[in-house]
Amino acid sequence: MTIRVLIADDQVMIRDGLVALLSSAPDIEVVGQAGNGLEAVALAGELDPDVVVMDIRMPEMDGLAATARIVGGAPEEGAAPAGPRVLVLTTFDLDEYVYEALGAGASGFLLKDAPAADLINGVRVVAAGDALLAPSITRRLIGDFARRRRHQRPSPAATATLTPRELDVLRLIARGLSNAEIAAELVLAEQTIKTHVGHVLTKLALRDRTQAVVYAYENGLAG
Repeated sequence: MTIRVLIADDQVMIRDGLVALLSSAPDIEVVGQAGNGLEAVALAGELDPDVVVMDIRMPEMDGLAATARIVGGAPEEGAAPAGPRVLVLTTFDLDEYVYEALGAGASGFLLKDAPAADLINGVRVVAAGDALLAPSITRRLIGDFARRRRHQRPSPAATATLTPRELDVLRLIARGLSNAEIAAELVLAEQTIKTHVGHVLTKLALRDRTQAVVYAYENGLAG
C-alpha cells in the first residue's frame, strides 16, 4: 500500500530534499508541497494525503496552527479516525514545541537533523497509526504535558467503558510497547492485541497511539 505524503516547509531547498528523500522509498508517494500553513491546510483537504510532514515555523500560518486545522480534533465517539496524520519536523528541540504539537494533534515529532532512514521510517510509523517521538522527546515530556492538561478537564467517563484487558493494553501502549511486545507481555496473539488497540482508540475517541499515550498519562493510567 502506497503512503501518500504532503510536505509543508517554507524553504524550497528543504522541500526539494524531502521530496527526493521520501520519493526514494518504494512505498511512499509525495503528492504535494506547501510553502506555508495556509497552503498546507488547503492542500490537505484537496489531496487527502495519509501523512503531512509539517514544519513548525512558516509564514501566513505556522505549522502548529495548521496541524490543529488539519487534524480537526478527536473523532466522534464510536467513529473511526479520519483525515491525515501529521508528522512534525523541525530544527528546534524545544519542550514547548513538543507540548504544542501534541496539543494540536500531531502523531509524531522528529528533528530535521535526524538520519534519512529515521524520516522514512517515521512516515511509515505515523501512517500506521503508531506513536513517533524523536529520541530526545522522552516520556518525561509526555508526562509533563499531560499533567499540565489534567487539571484543565475532568477525567472522561469513557475510561469506564474499557474492559480490564483493554486497560492493560492502554497501560502498555503508554510504556511505548509495540503490538508485538504487548502480545508477548500479555501472552496473546498479536492480531488480538491489534483488535484491543482498535477498541481502545474507538471507545476513547482517539486518533492514534500518540493520543493514547497522552490520555493514559492524563488519567493516571501510566507512570
